[in-house]
Amino acid sequence: MATLSRVARTEKATVVTRQVLTFLLSSEHFGIDIANIREVIEYGGVTEVPLMPKFVRGVINLRGEIVPILDLSARIGRKSCEIFRRSCIVIVHVQYLGDDHVIGLVVDAVNEVIDIPEQDIELAPSFGLKLRSEFVRGVAKQNDSFVILLNVEHVLSLDEMTALVAQESDIGLDAEHDKS
Repeated sequence: MATLSRVARTEKATVVTRQVLTFLLSSEHFGIDIANIREVIEYGGVTEVPLMPKFVRGVINLRGEIVPILDLSARIGRKSCEIFRRSCIVIVHVQYLGDDHVIGLVVDAVNEVIDIPEQDIELAPSFGLKLRSEFVRGVAKQNDSFVILLNVEHVLSLDEMTALVAQESDIGLDAEHDKS
């Protein structure tokens, strides 16, 4: 998927920047390239779906389209998001087998869209992030903190999530079978 970037020309050099939507999960700053973002909506109207993994909050009806809602914090291996006043659903689109899929991500709060110069994006360190390395596209310094740039194609891998949903359904069916 193409990324949106800007090219700023100055007398000295050409600076390529990446536009990123930044948000909070717990107290950590994360970002997703805006090329993957469709919109941001306030949290609400989520219908739970039984026998789903803990990272699947449910589904919403978004202007006639059924959109699965994932708890991004739980998806990346952390504790589930608590819902607060500033909690939002970030609607993203991902490509899978040539089709565009729309998924909602629950986050604690959306901050802003920022321009990050490409030279300020570093590879993720091999230790200390407590995230699977394939989930991280890079890390950028923003003011006095770091923004962890997520690799949406890996975080939202439909192959992996489908396998996890099937596994959870099998576990649920096995538990029901054991009761009888």
